[in-house]
Amino acid sequence: MNKEKIRLIAMDLDGTLTQHKQPLTPANRAALDKLSQKYKLLMVGAGQVMRIFNQMEHYPLDIIGNYGLQFGRYNANSKSIDLVKDLCFECDRESIEQKVNYLRQKFGYTHFCGESVEYHPSGCVTFALLGTKANQADKLAFDPDRTKRRKIYDEVVSAFSDYSVFVGGSSSFDMAPKPYNKYHALDLYCKENNLSHENVVFIGDDYGIGGNDESVYKSDFNFLTIDNYEDFPKIISELL
Repeated sequence: MNKEKIRLIAMDLDGTLTQHKQPLTPANRAALDKLSQKYKLLMVGAGQVMRIFNQMEHYPLDIIGNYGLQFGRYNANSKSIDLVKDLCFECDRESIEQKVNYLRQKFGYTHFCGESVEYHPSGCVTFALLGTKANQADKLAFDPDRTKRRKIYDEVVSAFSDYSVFVGGSSSFDMAPKPYNKYHALDLYCKENNLSHENVVFIGDDYGIGGNDESVYKSDFNFLTIDNYEDFPKIISELL
């Protein structure tokens, strides 16, 4: 990493800056403030732009959402987000259900609560192993180290070859229509803003097999790993 060339700090949210679906801590908000005095900040998220913006309590930065299917630009005058891109794709639900049923039968996930699959307006899909209405405690206890899902990850990737597949949440696989993933989104942002990859540092926690930060981690972007969101101020200290 050539620090003199860094112009943009791009980040994941949950696990990197916050606990899952929780607001910024005062310490991490202060760390972002320090970074913003020196660099442009960009959130690169798996969730919707407005959900991320609200979770961050309207922190002033641009947001890529839904793996690049959405983009929101911060409006300093209105102190809000202008959604300038919001792509939606149709999906073949019959084909998806057939593939999910095959995988459930093969690996024994035939009992679930609620729906087997959640379809999002963007065209993203969630394969909920325990079902969409599973008890939260059951979901958290199911696969905390992701071992169960990583054992079948390659099979899910093979079945859904037209999707980018991620080990998502606590008990599911999240899928975005190809070529959308965080690398694709960040690369496109760079092209649209006259940045090279060496001008960017990405900070993320989900960089392991099937993680939604893995595509950036394995690329030529500068990458700072973080395993505990409370360490964020320490992780970014070398950039200040």
